[in-house]
Amino acid sequence: MDTKELHDRGLKLRKDMVGAAAVEKRASDLGEFGAPLQHIINAYAYGDVWSRPGLPMATKSLAMIAMMSAAAKPAELRVHLKGALKNGCTPEEIREVLLLVALYCGLPAANEAHRAAVEVIAEEKKG
Repeated sequence: MDTKELHDRGLKLRKDMVGAAAVEKRASDLGEFGAPLQHIINAYAYGDVWSRPGLPMATKSLAMIAMMSAAAKPAELRVHLKGALKNGCTPEEIREVLLLVALYCGLPAANEAHRAAVEVIAEEKKG
């Protein structure tokens, strides 16, 4: 499969998960300078790895929440929290992952992640 197909598949999946407006904002914020990075994200992260059938989408989302929380990447965490809800994760499942983050990665990381989760879940309920 060529990178154009991977890119197109990944862009569609990414927009389905986090919304077209969010994807377009990220691309426009970085402009032409960030276009190669956006291509890599679309083609390889979403078009290849996220599209693999080995794990359910919800499981991948929960793993991303754990990783972004542990890595203290709040902007990416918010994106993946939104994606997790779209992928069928419940607030209770997200909370359970964040409790594991507290035990294994520390309370500061879990506190920040809980704050982001509360905000994103409330925003998504408003629609």
